[in-house]
Amino acid sequence: MDNVKKETEASKSRRNFIKTTAVASAGFMIVPRHVLGGTGFVAPSDRLIIASVGVGGKGKSDVAMFDKSGKADIGFLCDVDTRRAADSVKAFPKAKFYKDWREMYEKESKNFDAVSVSTPDHNHAVQAMAAMQLGKHVYVQKPLAHDIFEARALTAAAKKYNVVTQMGNQGASNNGPRQMKEWYDAGLIGDVHTVYAFTDRPVWPQGIPWSANKADIPKELDWDLWLGTAPYKEFVDKLVPFNWRGWWDYGTGALGDMGCHLLEAPFSVLGLKYATEVQASVGSVYVDEFKRGYFPDSCPPSSHVTLKFPKTAKTKGDVTVHWMDGGVQPARPEELGANETFGDGGNATLFIGTKGKMMAGTYGLNPRLLPTSKTAEIKVKEKFARVKDEANGHYAQWVEACIAGPGKKELSSPFEIAGPLTECLLMANLAIRGADIQRKDANGKITYPGRYSKLLWDNDQMKVTNFEDVNQFVKREYRKGWTLGS
Repeated sequence: MDNVKKETEASKSRRNFIKTTAVASAGFMIVPRHVLGGTGFVAPSDRLIIASVGVGGKGKSDVAMFDKSGKADIGFLCDVDTRRAADSVKAFPKAKFYKDWREMYEKESKNFDAVSVSTPDHNHAVQAMAAMQLGKHVYVQKPLAHDIFEARALTAAAKKYNVVTQMGNQGASNNGPRQMKEWYDAGLIGDVHTVYAFTDRPVWPQGIPWSANKADIPKELDWDLWLGTAPYKEFVDKLVPFNWRGWWDYGTGALGDMGCHLLEAPFSVLGLKYATEVQASVGSVYVDEFKRGYFPDSCPPSSHVTLKFPKTAKTKGDVTVHWMDGGVQPARPEELGANETFGDGGNATLFIGTKGKMMAGTYGLNPRLLPTSKTAEIKVKEKFARVKDEANGHYAQWVEACIAGPGKKELSSPFEIAGPLTECLLMANLAIRGADIQRKDANGKITYPGRYSKLLWDNDQMKVTNFEDVNQFVKREYRKGWTLGS
């Protein structure tokens, strides 16, 4: 594997590009793209040229939806795995293909307007930040980042570089969250003080030891580049392309996968922003009689997290948000009929107010007042504009906003909204990860203080004030050669 670890001169050059860009961007001025493009270049007022990083899996559907908007051209495709990229390459034969996003940025930056990032969580931030430093608009899949520090940095960078941003929690463009905002603003359920959100995820392995099944790196995959910011490890089978979600080095667990979909509505409806405290309990895996497994590199099989948010302009007091995953669900609301489905069955968001309750499924779909008979009986005036084609229109909304220019069109999930939402999920993960932190007492016995603690959060300092051990996860250390600009 030495040949994989060894960094080539070309690789060093591409990595230095990121640092160079960070310095150069301090004096960067955003000018119309046709000025840079030369004779015959299509002005951004007509079409948006997109470079896509990660074009297999979710990236494949993202690229297709941008194209479907009718106002975008897929100019460049980039993926570390040519097997995964094959369908997109076939669908867009005119697009130039790269394996290394840094090389694509370096060579083609004058030839595209915007970047779509749909890669594993641990590389979102460096890819999005480098694009913004070039003055490019960015669309980033959920969760926005892997660490709280990254999410805060991307939120600040979007403002600094004055670019159009959107996170890929497409349910934010559905009618459901807007309907619930109208119900809430009309006072139908009173003042909300408690929210429950639950999911049937993970649907990938979690709570397991790292695989011993080392395998040959597929010739189509650049494993070193896939690892990116993460620590170097030997390639193992069944990690790529999907099961990385259950490993802390790469993914953010069920919260990272579904939290941006299920908690977007509470943020939107209640005006939530940053939590002040968090606590968690996690599912156990026993490997023998009375012997609990210890797998700190893997997310747990299930969790229940409780977050406290301070009073907002739309609430009369603090709001408590409960998150449950791994199939764990709260008690069914008494107002819900015995044979009625709670949310969509596997996923739901439930609002509890002083006068009533309301709920929705994944992506804010099928919003209902409780008892559900009220949904059809009660009508309120529509006050929030709907997005054309709802979730599918989430892509076109961003494309059109990029063409119009920063601040010209409303977006459902710009980084100013998506950043704090992502931080909430990652803060919840601090409590989950804290459950696996070991200490030895005076007698040498191993203890787990994080399993019985409530973490207190200093938002300005971005740190937990009463359990220092978890602050290592607020800002992780990147592998040598990788940096995040500002």
